[in-house]
Amino acid sequence: MVTVHHRYVKVDGHDIFYREAGPKDQPTVVLLHGFPASSLMFRHLIPRLADRWHLVAPDLVGFGLSAAPDAKEFTYSFDSLADVTESLLGRLGVDRYTLYVHDHGAAVGWRLALRTPGAISAIITQNGNAYEEGLQPEFFEVIRDYWREQNQETETAVRQALTAELTRWRYLSGVRDETLVDPTTWVHDHELLSRPGIDRAHLALFLDYSTNLALYPEVHRYFREQQVPLLAIWGKGDPIHGPAGALAFGTDLPDAEVYLIAGGHFLLESALDAVVPLIREFLDKHA
Repeated sequence: MVTVHHRYVKVDGHDIFYREAGPKDQPTVVLLHGFPASSLMFRHLIPRLADRWHLVAPDLVGFGLSAAPDAKEFTYSFDSLADVTESLLGRLGVDRYTLYVHDHGAAVGWRLALRTPGAISAIITQNGNAYEEGLQPEFFEVIRDYWREQNQETETAVRQALTAELTRWRYLSGVRDETLVDPTTWVHDHELLSRPGIDRAHLALFLDYSTNLALYPEVHRYFREQQVPLLAIWGKGDPIHGPAGALAFGTDLPDAEVYLIAGGHFLLESALDAVVPLIREFLDKHA
């Protein structure tokens, strides 16, 4: 049985929760979750990799079991989330690692890579977008309206993303066999989304998401200059970050390995057995 540790550490004044497993003298993989999830999304993946690699999976500020300060006390932006994550890795002595990103975690991960390109040995992106081609128009239309103008109408539309119905939809949309997805995932996420005051935090992050699009050209330049090994494993039924986003990595990284797999946004919930061999092979070559 693989031992997985569940730890807390104080980082920049915030209690940060993270999962850790595997031998510390082996190459590290840092796993960054998306919205509205937490490191819980990696609960099945970590034990499947911990025999060979050192895994660190934090909950971002405002997510999971990490601190969720009021939006008046903490600036909820992707720069701020990257600041705390960078400080956490420094506290843990992690200065060289494979970056595994998903959804919001990609926005944090790209910032870390741009700040310290030499720290990243390889990248695994699981529905973690870096190209506008990957932004599904139907989903992002409401968010783009919110970027253009913040009023009661646009805020009400964006708030639908915080509902139980939309949280469940994120997990099940694009999945052929919905019985493979554990319902406690979206129930758990929705409970955390329902905490008093956390709505303002996530609204701030939805608004700040526009900065990621502005950052994409810099990310693409980083890809071209560094030619970092990259594996894109993508739920091809994802209604949020579509398959075009996975294929686009080949534009700047001709050697990128891209796999479109039957599944949705949370691919690990329904296609873990298909994903793990691809990850292990990639890490064997590049970690």
